[in-house]
Amino acid sequence: MIGKLKGLVDEIGEDHCIIDVGGVGYVAYCPLRTLSGLEAGTAVALFIETYVREDMIRLYGFRSALEREWFRMLQNNVQGVGAKVALSVLSTLSPGELANAIALKDVAMVARAPGVGKKVAERIITELKSKAPAFAGDATGTIGLKQELGEGAAPAPVADAVSALANLGYSRDIAANAIAAALKAAGEGADAGTLIRLGLKELAR
Repeated sequence: MIGKLKGLVDEIGEDHCIIDVGGVGYVAYCPLRTLSGLEAGTAVALFIETYVREDMIRLYGFRSALEREWFRMLQNNVQGVGAKVALSVLSTLSPGELANAIALKDVAMVARAPGVGKKVAERIITELKSKAPAFAGDATGTIGLKQELGEGAAPAPVADAVSALANLGYSRDIAANAIAAALKAAGEGADAGTLIRLGLKELAR
């Protein structure tokens, strides 16, 4: 089984790339986020998930081992999610953003991925909510938020505050982490206005 490829980027397609390793070209299907960071003729190292079937061998490539773990988790734990849907999710959301979406039970954010409807997004959140903290990467703040709130859905003020910061131009990941810190400072009963104010203070540090 192939677990990693190190070589030169020979070709970049719509959903795959070809990595030249010692004169042998390996086709690796990758999330769009991974493909967008590649440049033909440059050196690259991809973490590989190998699928072997009777009629084919297919390689899936990722820039980090964490991203590969999410690819595995999505398929192994969520009914109705195969390689195509898993790649779509990881093309749309980074591991940190996906962990945040699960922690905040943000169905709409997960459903942004092409081919992922509301029901599939809900299944992803439900089935992976206990596993997300271990695979959060740098998204530690919102995972802390999840632990503060337990297993219940994040209250409306939290979701509203995250959306408000996102509307101001901050990435969803940064906004969620700032509101997580604000919630710890203000307490669970804080309203959206208080959380937004404290979140902006956190971002100004």
